[in-house]
Amino acid sequence: MEIVRTPDKFFANLKDYPYEPCYTTIKTHDHTDLRIHHIDEGPENGPLLLCLHGQPVWSYLYRKMIPLLNQEGIRVIAPDLPGYGKSDKPATREDYSYQRQVDWMGQWLEANDLKNLNFFGQDWGGLIGLRVIADQPERFDRVIISNTGLPYRPDVPQEIVQKVKDFRDNAKTPTLPEMAKKLRTTDKDQGLSFAYWQKYCWETKDIPIGFMMSSMLERKRSKLITMLDLLFINLGLKNISPFQTELGRAYAAPFPDKSYKMGPRAMPSQVPTMPDDPSLEAQKKAWDFFETFEKPFLCAFSDNDPVTRGADRQFLKVVPGAQGQPHCSVERGGHFIQEEKPEEISSIISSFITST
Repeated sequence: MEIVRTPDKFFANLKDYPYEPCYTTIKTHDHTDLRIHHIDEGPENGPLLLCLHGQPVWSYLYRKMIPLLNQEGIRVIAPDLPGYGKSDKPATREDYSYQRQVDWMGQWLEANDLKNLNFFGQDWGGLIGLRVIADQPERFDRVIISNTGLPYRPDVPQEIVQKVKDFRDNAKTPTLPEMAKKLRTTDKDQGLSFAYWQKYCWETKDIPIGFMMSSMLERKRSKLITMLDLLFINLGLKNISPFQTELGRAYAAPFPDKSYKMGPRAMPSQVPTMPDDPSLEAQKKAWDFFETFEKPFLCAFSDNDPVTRGADRQFLKVVPGAQGQPHCSVERGGHFIQEEKPEEISSIISSFITST
């Protein structure tokens, strides 16, 4: 397996991210060394909270929450998924199957021998983390999820499957504005809206990750500045754009050029939205497990995330540990609730840990 590793210089002087790195090396299926980074902050004897991020971000996403949770006596452990942040980045598309991500993080968990964990996962952090919990339930005491899911769709009508397949195979690559507009719409077409995101990420070899995160989260920027920043990107000058913000630079830091971006490019296509996805059987087994999961389980989804809206319903319906818990909807939390509502989600997590 070919591996690339982002040089440390690209992470220098990041705002509000003073955390000392911790590294764990695991072995891949072909015995390649894969180094996974995590941060470990807070009181040594405090309750352990494992926080997993999604795509296309990294543990920097939790920088606002960590001090708030530490103040409540909670010790936060936040890894970077392989392909992201300071972790090693496998270089080919095939490396990023859903199963390999689950296996890698399961090995990381075993290597660090973490137990009595509280889990928080959002986006891919939930997709991967929930599968790890199903594999190693003895290590976890509580589960909190936000804006994520455990996709399992064996009954999508064939005409929808064909429509999505035709789009993936034959449509032109959507532009960034086209993709963003489609993704914001409610997905009534059972997968086509999300297919815009999948197709854009895979077919855009140099995804402007910093710009995307900045434009999504820094809405007070003027439209003119945003357009000028996008112009620099389209000219291939994103690394010298004078309009890039500190937040944009931080989220772009792990990916100094396109050779580091295979994870963010490949992983959206691994979300199992169709009945022929290779992870379908493993997803069914995970759902079978959670239908018997009696430990405390909390959903705290945003009310305005078009990607995952409604994904909490199945958990509330079938997970025994979710019954009677103080599930909540976070107003205007956005998709990246860690950025938009760090105080609220941190309070929800700490209250759940101390009250159950």
